[in-house]
Amino acid sequence: MPARAQTATLISGADGGVVRRTTLPGGLRVITEYVPGVRSVALGVWVAAGSRDEPSAQMGSAHFLEHLLFKGTTHRDAMTISAQIESVGGDLNAFTTKEYTCYHARVLDEHLALALDVVCDVVLNATVHDHDIESERAVILEEIAMYEDDPGDLVHDEFARAMFGNSPLGRPILGTVDTITALPRSAIKKFYRRAYTPDSMVISVAGNVDHASVVRDVKKIFADRLDSSAESTPARSGKGRKASGVPVLISSRPTEQAHLMLGAPGLRRGDERRFALAVLSTALGGGMSSRLFQEVREKRGLAYSVYAYAQSFADTGVFGLYAGCLPNKANTVLDVCLTELDSVAREGLSQEELQRAKGQVKGSMVLGQEDPASRMTRNARAELHDEPLESIDQLLERVDAVDAGAVHDVAKNLLTQSFTLAAIGPFDETHTFNAVG
Repeated sequence: MPARAQTATLISGADGGVVRRTTLPGGLRVITEYVPGVRSVALGVWVAAGSRDEPSAQMGSAHFLEHLLFKGTTHRDAMTISAQIESVGGDLNAFTTKEYTCYHARVLDEHLALALDVVCDVVLNATVHDHDIESERAVILEEIAMYEDDPGDLVHDEFARAMFGNSPLGRPILGTVDTITALPRSAIKKFYRRAYTPDSMVISVAGNVDHASVVRDVKKIFADRLDSSAESTPARSGKGRKASGVPVLISSRPTEQAHLMLGAPGLRRGDERRFALAVLSTALGGGMSSRLFQEVREKRGLAYSVYAYAQSFADTGVFGLYAGCLPNKANTVLDVCLTELDSVAREGLSQEELQRAKGQVKGSMVLGQEDPASRMTRNARAELHDEPLESIDQLLERVDAVDAGAVHDVAKNLLTQSFTLAAIGPFDETHTFNAVG
């Protein structure tokens, strides 16, 4: 890590936009993107600690902590934290994923210094009082209950459990009723001290922003926490690979609709084939013109919602599809989906499908970067994952370079594996599904 700040320009656009990064002593990274023509800023403090970094007996710690940090700091109580941002027309929020936690805000450009101070105060100086832990414990149990009442969301957790078993990626981000109820206060505080260190953080800002001003403010806020002797957080290794998973996991519930998740291992983050996979997943289930939508919904009327997706982690990935249908149509839906997956694995995509999917991927890339919040997120993720930051033009070129052969190779590699199925619905737990398991 540098003994003094190091600054680099990562992207310099023809429109005047520029992305800069400064690495401060101790490893704290500050990345900004000046976006011409806007009067707002989006900022996020990203911490490389998520649910996969928790001990199994303490699952839910990362998300629990995310809640607690808004309960008050050594400088502000909970009301002041929210009121200071909302009184200037901004918004403040946070979220926890498997691999990181983000605290973010959007404000007018003139209020960036205030927003940066508030968000960093939340992350760095939370009091984490025992009485706040107990009151928030009840709130999180309510959140779990709400989540479990929505089978369309819950099936994603069930699928992760089926595929990854009791490994870190197989556990729910929220934790369970049992783990949250039993989670010791000391464990939450220990997680906070251990994981929330400057070397594990990225501060990302995008919009009408001056990089030097942000760095100057960050230095003041972090002050003596910028220790050049701090050790970096070790990279994750092998935590997510399939461990004691099962081919079929059925959750029997008296629902009106069956919720099905079918998938197989995908590509790890940074894999050069990810652009071909994006085209493949889009062609299969990325819109109303996709194969699965046309075959399952339009031609046969078997389901209202059907889609495919690809998700990547540090050391593994998932290719999956979801369908919601009447329980008595579940086997037929699975048959149709598996037939289409097999067809693409054997024959690849047609040229028409390839070009249409590439156009969709390119369009979503551009449209997804039209606001500062999206750019802030893209830059932070690249920095957290230690990946090169590419301009939109470079990304579009990468998609343009994808040909039918590349997509077919990925399809043959991923879609000929054994599939994992998670199903929620009024099924007996011994129910068998066609061609799965």
